[in-house]
Amino acid sequence: MAARRIAKSSVNWSALAERVPANQKSSFGAFKTKSDIYVRAVLANPECPPQIDWAKYKQLIPVAGLVDSFQKQYDALKVPYPQDKVSPQVDVEIKASQSEIDAYKKASEQRIQNYQKEIAHLKSLLPYDQMTMEDYRDAFPESSLDPINKPTFWPHTPEEQVGYKSKEQLEAEAQGHH
Repeated sequence: MAARRIAKSSVNWSALAERVPANQKSSFGAFKTKSDIYVRAVLANPECPPQIDWAKYKQLIPVAGLVDSFQKQYDALKVPYPQDKVSPQVDVEIKASQSEIDAYKKASEQRIQNYQKEIAHLKSLLPYDQMTMEDYRDAFPESSLDPINKPTFWPHTPEEQVGYKSKEQLEAEAQGHH
């Protein structure tokens, strides 16, 4: 009977534990322990308060009307169960985050397709240890050396080339023109 009170809000701890990062397992364990203590405290009490035998008290107490007064006050006493004001806010946040999750999934699926295309392209190439310089140039024209059209000096980094300007130099030139 008492278990019905909490059954609606029971937590699937094993499913929740799977989602907890390794560095937060101790905090999760402490939270679960506190929750278990609370649940045990709630379940230790009966769902309904014990019935009072008012007739017995009327016989034992000689003051007229005192037991009737207590009975009226006791029957009128209703302990309100707290209203759930947070669940609608949580539902709104879930709906709002669901669109973000869907967008992320869609973007992830697109990235996965792009990466699979890249992997398929790389698998279709000759292995690097079997490539000649010409094979590399044909496979990766943007990163290969092209001594005829784009001659460079060793070590072939942008900083070592003729006409290279650093970010600072470019910014100084841009400010000088303004």
